[in-house]
Amino acid sequence: MSSSSSTVEPEATKPLNSRGRVIFASLIGTTIEFYDFYIYATASVLVFPALFFPNSDPATALLQSFAVFGVAFVARPLGSIVFGHFGDRIGRKGTLVASLLTMGIATFLIGVLPTAQVPGWSFWAPAILVLLRFMQGLALGGEWSGAALLATENAPKGKRAVYGTFPQLGAPIGFIIANLLFVLLNAVLPTEAFLAWGWRVPFIASAILVIVGLYVRLKLIESFSFQQVIEKGKVVKLPLAAVFTKQWRPLVLGTFIMFATYVLFYLMTSFTLTFGTSPATVEQARTAAEAAGREYSDAAAAAFVPGLGISRGDFLWMLIIGVVFFGIFTVVSGPLAEKFGRRKMLLAVTAGIAVFGLTWVPLFGAGTSGAMALLIIGFILMGLTFGPMAAILPELFPANVRYTGSAVAYNLSSVIGAAPASFVAIALWQAADGSTFLVGLYLSAAAVLTFIALWLSRETRDRDYENNIA
Repeated sequence: MSSSSSTVEPEATKPLNSRGRVIFASLIGTTIEFYDFYIYATASVLVFPALFFPNSDPATALLQSFAVFGVAFVARPLGSIVFGHFGDRIGRKGTLVASLLTMGIATFLIGVLPTAQVPGWSFWAPAILVLLRFMQGLALGGEWSGAALLATENAPKGKRAVYGTFPQLGAPIGFIIANLLFVLLNAVLPTEAFLAWGWRVPFIASAILVIVGLYVRLKLIESFSFQQVIEKGKVVKLPLAAVFTKQWRPLVLGTFIMFATYVLFYLMTSFTLTFGTSPATVEQARTAAEAAGREYSDAAAAAFVPGLGISRGDFLWMLIIGVVFFGIFTVVSGPLAEKFGRRKMLLAVTAGIAVFGLTWVPLFGAGTSGAMALLIIGFILMGLTFGPMAAILPELFPANVRYTGSAVAYNLSSVIGAAPASFVAIALWQAADGSTFLVGLYLSAAAVLTFIALWLSRETRDRDYENNIA
């Protein structure tokens, strides 16, 4: 009897969140976080240059808007340190609630912020926008790894990569919701109304999603892996110091394993929107400027760089179609990563990304149909590379520094991969006088770096996740 009891005891005392709760809590949180992030990314292309930088020429205003967009990526490593510290010290649950609140408040305040066109706000409007964007980045820096741990630390044996796709699905779902809102507003509102108040609706509406997300997350049970850390007295006083001194190799490898994924993602979402909706001719650019009530100067004409000239509404629909493939192949990636292993699968996908970067010129050169093909191929690769990241990055680290280690690796990669991607791509596009050859080459180079990091790493599929404590 005593022998039987001792065998059953660990399972009987092992508190678990239900599968449905894990799926919904990890998915709803990252959906909200990415929705909030995307509505800013979309607005930074479509409306923020005119509303917050009205005294600059169109090209400069766009670069200024993207610079503010990049502020979040500077904040993300700090967010990974702050939220990672508390996630490894006090637990995953409370930290996830705090990150969601931070993102929700910042996004709502952007929705009610006066623009630089309001008298007296020419300085304060962009300055406060930078601060709120920083808060968004701070929150996202702690959100992803917490959601990844929520999913994978509650996963059955042999299902971590499958469960890890739940939080990853928040990226395409958040993107689709955000852009559907912008498409709807663009369709029903005249340009003047959209610029005056319509762009605010997606930001303010995020408050509803945040309330739902908080309700679900407050009902979570702390993960068994973290409870093991507490019971064994292995809580680390300074997780960040432990990661940099004892876990520096997986930190470096994890940072570069994620690198190509970041570059691909922001080129596919942010740069393609800019390139696709930019006028194809000077006459088109002049007409667009006049329609927006701006004078198109000779200097602007001299600095003109051609895009595809596709309408904003049409290209947003093209992006939404592409992101559907992103979501589908994110789901597909989980079983593939379990069957073939994370490393082997990602090596193949990363090689595909490198080749894909060399096809940008012929695909974009084929016009709208070629652009649609490029978006579909790019987002399929995006789903296949992004899906396994919620498994492989946390698996690189022991449980007592897992939140901090995976968060810092993920967000350091955002600094070198995501933050400069849009800015660099626009500069390369302009330097090549409208050609996307250098932009595609930039993506291929990123893939080569990630391929090297994967080659130097080891397979993590069969690691003991619960009892791996440093």
